[in-house]
Amino acid sequence: MLNIPAKVLVSEKLGTVSTLLTEAAKSTYLMVLGHGAGAGMHHPFMETLAQALSSETISTLRYQFPYMEQGRRRPDYPSIAHLTIARVLESIPQDIGIPVILAGKSFGGRMASQYIVKQQNHAVSALVFYGFPLHSPAKPGTDRADHLKEIDIPMLFLQGDRDALARIDLLSPLLLSHPNATLEILQGGDHSFKFLKKSGVTQEEGILRLADHTRSFLDGIF
Repeated sequence: MLNIPAKVLVSEKLGTVSTLLTEAAKSTYLMVLGHGAGAGMHHPFMETLAQALSSETISTLRYQFPYMEQGRRRPDYPSIAHLTIARVLESIPQDIGIPVILAGKSFGGRMASQYIVKQQNHAVSALVFYGFPLHSPAKPGTDRADHLKEIDIPMLFLQGDRDALARIDLLSPLLLSHPNATLEILQGGDHSFKFLKKSGVTQEEGILRLADHTRSFLDGIF
């Protein structure tokens, strides 16, 4: 496993953002992986996930959104997040020779899905969501998923059944009716994929399961 840091220019106004390529020994897929709203690409969850995916021959290209790069707490407007994703994707050589997967933890996944809807001419082969944020904890609803029906590439949703930001009874019917969506539920997991002590599953073990589900899903497509 090899880690290669770099910078990507988003715009003259927004400046550059950091990226980190975690290259698997034998790459069969490249995943462009966005972080959640409250923690950047170096958060332990993101580090552990990148390592686990590498073991499944999935290289990852993590990146920072501008607000995180600049040390601000408030997430960027969607238009800025979408532009950032576009610039990171543009940094990938066109002759890479393996499928490019767009993915994200929570906020990063939601922004990725919106980007796909807005950018019809893209080179992304599939979407993976590590905890899709369907609603706020206090206001359950499904409005945040309205745009998903416009996506025509394969999508994998990995969700804990204790996720306060995505009630399974709301998310599951939406995805069952979508021809390109697959839902994998991790029993006992919350939005951070932390598990109840009585389950005997550590967060690290849960992340290994995420990587395994991801590889199985992608192998079933390509």
